Amino acid sequence: MNILYIDIDSLRPDHLGCYGYHRNTSPNIDALAKEGIRFRNCYTPDAPCLPSRSAMTTGRFGIHTGVVNHGGERAVMFNYGRDRGFSDTWTDSNWASQFQNKGYHTVAFSPFAQRHGAWHWYAGFMEIHNTGGDGMETADEISPQVNDWLERKGGDETPFFMWVNVWDPHTPYRTPKEFGNPFADDPIPEWYTEDVRKQHWDKAGPHSPQEVLGFGLEGEGSWMNRPGGPLDQYPTIREYQPFQIDSMEEARKMFDGYDRGVAYADMHVGAIIQKLKDKGLYEDTAIIVSADHGENLGELWIYGDHQTADQITHNIPMVVKWPGITDDHAGTEDPRLMYNIDMAATTLEWAGGGWLDHWDGRSFADHLTSGTPHRESLVLSQMAWCAQRSARWDSYLCIQSFHDGFHGFPEFMVFDLDADPHEQFDLSEQRPELLEKGKALLKEWKDQCMQTAHVKEDPLDTVLQEGGPLHVRDYGPRYMARLRETDRAHRAEALEATYPQWT
Repeated sequence: MNILYIDIDSLRPDHLGCYGYHRNTSPNIDALAKEGIRFRNCYTPDAPCLPSRSAMTTGRFGIHTGVVNHGGERAVMFNYGRDRGFSDTWTDSNWASQFQNKGYHTVAFSPFAQRHGAWHWYAGFMEIHNTGGDGMETADEISPQVNDWLERKGGDETPFFMWVNVWDPHTPYRTPKEFGNPFADDPIPEWYTEDVRKQHWDKAGPHSPQEVLGFGLEGEGSWMNRPGGPLDQYPTIREYQPFQIDSMEEARKMFDGYDRGVAYADMHVGAIIQKLKDKGLYEDTAIIVSADHGENLGELWIYGDHQTADQITHNIPMVVKWPGITDDHAGTEDPRLMYNIDMAATTLEWAGGGWLDHWDGRSFADHLTSGTPHRESLVLSQMAWCAQRSARWDSYLCIQSFHDGFHGFPEFMVFDLDADPHEQFDLSEQRPELLEKGKALLKEWKDQCMQTAHVKEDPLDTVLQEGGPLHVRDYGPRYMARLRETDRAHRAEALEATYPQWT
């Protein structure tokens, strides 16, 4: 059985038709879901990109690997020190390594390792195709490379394990102009209204309405404008990417830009699936479509980014078609709480067993769709933009902020995701019993993780000692000045009370 894992960057499930979206963004993924199972409550334990993919490939939480940030000491794996042997656990029990040891030909199509300096991610891949765009490439630059490989090698007797990265939903929005805008006449999501936009307008933080692509500082975050940079390479960015959400027209541009990226990625997923069919491989290939994380599109007043330990950033799609296993459950939905590393563990079991002693991921191969709860609760971590951990249980989410990423978040927030899926109403004061439950789950999880940790260090402490998450730690005083210049002095004053070292 071949295994194809398609990882679509920044893909949130509720913008896919098979998860109930009103726009036709994903006909090919939807068709795949009809033949397989879609998992409703699958989460990445660590976000964003580097921590998430590090967790997925090692099967372990960031608190155990050390990779929780996008820079600084905690953007690399913990060093095993004197206890390290000829190799190490990160390499030996890596997801791809285990398939390699099972006799699979392991191959990756992704620029991820170079983009993030994440060389540990390559462990176990026998063939590595750096697609060359540093994460800015569009799907038409990726799927032809995949399909060329399938044409040349897909019919070999040796089964393959393939990881394919597609990046189109990630900002800045750059879908080729000739693709058009299939959603020009479709309404945007109902929850996002002019009242919501106005409530968000004077909020603070990177990727808030007045700074959609960063901090909005002169000479800062200007990577898009550098010679040969994104604006030169992808002129459609100027047309499809909002820079401020100062009107509902600009809000529509954001939703349309994101959804065009999803639809373009989906079209190329369809091209890869068609190649499998043309080569006679489709019936012998397990296909998994997922993401590294989701994408806030206004939730917590963050626009087009993935900065928080919340539902929108951590909940990811997980669509699985596995011949011989999912056939009898085609078109069904599994609502149980799970991590994506649980799915990684499950694939190893489905493929004949795996070395999971060191993993935090738990296989559910023996109770697929049984209704038996897989996990009673989850803990989610974010330390690249904010420093947050959250507890997820029943329909609730409790977020604790250790560094608010200059957004002005309180220390704790609690949301009822069934009643409030876009996290607009904080219940931490109204429902103290939920707050206490969340706190208890967070403490219990950390205590358990520290007991099983090889390195007795909480990476959160290191991130805070370094001055905070990479993407915000050097911007404080300058951003406070910008807030004052843009009639948000009250936001600056509140942040300065939180960070007195700036005054």
